[in-house]
Parts: sequence; structure tokens; C-alpha cells
Amino acid sequence: MSQVVIDLNADLGEGFGRWRLTEDEELLSVVTSANVACGFHAGDAVTMRRVCELAAKREVRIGAQVSYRDLAGFGRRAMDVPADELSAEIAYQIGALEVFARAAGTRVSYVKPHGALYNRVVHDDVQAAAVVDGVLLAGGGLPLLGLPGSRLLDAAERAGLPTVTEAFADRAYTDEGTLVPRARAGAVITDPDEVVARSLDLAGTGSVAALSGRRVQVGARSLCLHGDTPGAVDLAREVRARLEAEGVDVRAFA
Repeated sequence: MSQVVIDLNADLGEGFGRWRLTEDEELLSVVTSANVACGFHAGDAVTMRRVCELAAKREVRIGAQVSYRDLAGFGRRAMDVPADELSAEIAYQIGALEVFARAAGTRVSYVKPHGALYNRVVHDDVQAAAVVDGVLLAGGGLPLLGLPGSRLLDAAERAGLPTVTEAFADRAYTDEGTLVPRARAGAVITDPDEVVARSLDLAGTGSVAALSGRRVQVGARSLCLHGDTPGAVDLAREVRARLEAEGVDVRAFA
């Protein structure tokens, strides 16, 4: 039987100015891919440059974490953005991060939507196509990281872009394999032991228990560990240690 391979990604650079939300340096010693905020929901030029430099030193892959233009709402508020405007803003965010990645001696390796945009492109063909158009406009065939079965990954495949499926150990799932909205009770899993157990389950079986208790198949090449939760660094270390102890090969997909 072939060895299980899994990527660990985390959302990083999610501060602004003097405020820092994520423990970037510590998490970069654990994860294999870094979703770097590009200034629309969090992050700024100095933060992007710093995180890119840290990621390059640790040979962690850099991804553009693109979002709606929503600093006040941390990119988690539903927005209606015209498709042509959204595609331009996606390209803008990727381009901004690419400047700092290249200055650090590396490059942007993939793209991942954030927050409300991530959830929107699971079901919305128009917004999903706009994100893909934005990636193409940025001038590269970058892989798109997203939820299995989403409109986003379907649109990316039609456009000839590589796709990478993703799962969340600290988020509850519906019976359809989508994420339970954050406003609903039980949507975010905070028990460290449960997060570790779900990580092992996702890597080993490709499935997880939904909020209803039903098992759903969410096979994924990458596992997201949120960096803005209390104890995120210790939890990420525990998840990686347990995965490796079980013989899982933890390495980047890109």
C-alpha cells in the first residue's frame, strides 16, 4: 500500500499594521504551505514581505489567500461583487504577493480564496469563474486550493488549471460535505484532542463525521489548520507529530 501524503496549510499574515493575529514564525516551523493574506481581508505590504521572507527561509510554499475587499469584516461578510471587478481584484492580490515572494527568492505557488469568498465559490458558478479568470489574468497556471466538489475546482479544471482538494480538521461539516456556517453552534471545533483525531481520520480514511454524526467523504490532499485560534501553534505541532507518528508523509503539494 502506498504511503499517505498530506500537506498542512495555515492562514498567515492576518494582521494589519501594528496588530498581529497569527503567530506566523512559529506556524511556519510546522506547516508546509502558507496561505498569505494579500491585503483585502488582512495583511499589508510590510506583513506580506515579512511572511514571504520567513516562508522562503523555511522552504514553505507560499499561496495567495485572496478575498473580497473587506478589512472591517475580515473577509467573512457576504458581498456581491461584479465578476469583472472580482477577477481584477483577484489578479491584483496575487500580483502584490508575487512581488514579495520573488524578492524573498521564491514565488507564489498556489491560490486559495478566504472566508466568504471561499464559501461562495462552493456553489456560485459566476463567482467561481471570476476567481479562475483572476488567476489566469495574473499570468500563471497556478493551482487552486479548495473544497472537494466545489464550483471553483470545477471551473479551474475546465480552464486547465491544477486543483488541490482541501479539508478542515477544526470545522464541522454538513451531510453534503460542505462547511457548517460559522454562525451555527458547533461549526468551529476547539477541543484539541478532537481536532487531532479528525486530522488522523481525514488523512487515513479521507472521511470525517459530519455535525449530524453521519460520515462524509471529503478526500483531500491538503489539511488546513487555522492560525487564528487559541493555542494554534501547539495544536499544529501536535497534529503534525501525530500524523508523522502514524507514517503519514507530511509535505507540500506544490
